[in-house]
Amino acid sequence: MFLKFISVSLLLSIGVVSEARSQRPDPVITEMLKEVSSARIEADIKKLESFGTRNTLSAQDDPKRGIGAARDWIYEEFRRISEACAGCLTVEKQSFTQPVAQRIPQPTVITNVFATLKGTTDPERFYVVSGHYDSMCTSPTDAECDAPGANDDASGTAAVIEMARVMSKRKFDASIIFMAVAGEEQGLLGARYFATQAAERKMNIEAMFTNDIVGGVTTKKNSPDRNKVRVFAEGVPSNETEQQAATRRSVGGENDSPARQLARYIFETAEMYSPDFGVMMIYRRDRYGRGGDHIPFLENGFAAVRFTEPNEDYDHQHQNVRTVDGKFYGDTSEYVDFDYVARVTRINAASLARLALAPAKPRNVGIVTARLGNDTELKWDASQDADIAGYEIVWRDTTAATWTNSRFIGNVTSYVMKDMSKDNVFFGVRAVDKSGNKSPVVYPRPTR
Repeated sequence: MFLKFISVSLLLSIGVVSEARSQRPDPVITEMLKEVSSARIEADIKKLESFGTRNTLSAQDDPKRGIGAARDWIYEEFRRISEACAGCLTVEKQSFTQPVAQRIPQPTVITNVFATLKGTTDPERFYVVSGHYDSMCTSPTDAECDAPGANDDASGTAAVIEMARVMSKRKFDASIIFMAVAGEEQGLLGARYFATQAAERKMNIEAMFTNDIVGGVTTKKNSPDRNKVRVFAEGVPSNETEQQAATRRSVGGENDSPARQLARYIFETAEMYSPDFGVMMIYRRDRYGRGGDHIPFLENGFAAVRFTEPNEDYDHQHQNVRTVDGKFYGDTSEYVDFDYVARVTRINAASLARLALAPAKPRNVGIVTARLGNDTELKWDASQDADIAGYEIVWRDTTAATWTNSRFIGNVTSYVMKDMSKDNVFFGVRAVDKSGNKSPVVYPRPTR
């Protein structure tokens, strides 16, 4: 069934100022989220753990242990999900040989496994959600040690598989790619290959999520931020040119990259669909000294963010499984909170559903700087979406973290905000369809 039930009628009072987060929850998305199962997530995490190690350098031809066994199980799991929806998923393995590198002592085949749910009306617009299925002990090149990797990152992989199960039962305007990558612990290798290939093919990937360490480690259950998940979003884009950087420095916008707009969209989604479990926006690309699979996407010009639990326990990450002086070390499933993973999965699924149902982001959004004045003129290209209702201008104080106000201005390609100076606030534009679905905000660039 289609998930387009929200009326746009309340938006049609042109010129009415309202809170920016005015879209009401879609009851069909709400129903979809009820199908996310912590028991299924638990079973998938324990299955991935059962392969002993999933180190990228481990055995690829052992049916029970190693990266190859995990790869084949994920592939077959995606195929089973596709069979249940009458072949609605295109399931693929993407393999390449990684040459010798810092954490690759010999040429190694790395395989990404992914399933694509094709969009109905805009299938060439893609949204990617990933987890990495490889794991490691203390040494990233130790292919023999037990590396259960329950939290890092069977949790993220299980979340992606569960999203595929639940979302494949529905139809969306745009396409969604559910992906499990390998080689993350060796330097983001699987994600880098996919992102580079996607850029070379000029794929229209409007957003990418990676879920990495989303297990809600049980030793941190009493943390004050327990009912949140971190969403890391970079400020200045990784692929920004010197000219773009100079423009940004001259007018601001260091806090308005596509990744930041994506994080705000996810934050807004969590407020709508997950009132008891929220998003902690982190204005950083990643944690100190760490990296994730969103980074190659950022470097190739795609908006991307990372989901991670708020308080990590390093005794249960990247550790050889052992007990020392009565203290256990190791990333095993007994330290994973499966209900927490399910909550993170629901925020991912709701955000992906909203994105894939909404129109594409407006293109070539500009703020006119040809003349001085206390009015602000914005313009953009007309949407090609057949279901477009119009556009919404949003704004906030320059010190505000999220968009606070909005005005629906109809199906036009320019608009003048009277008596509102571009020098005093930040503006953005987003597309709205006839069901009220909204795209992420696009921050305007100066234009003549």
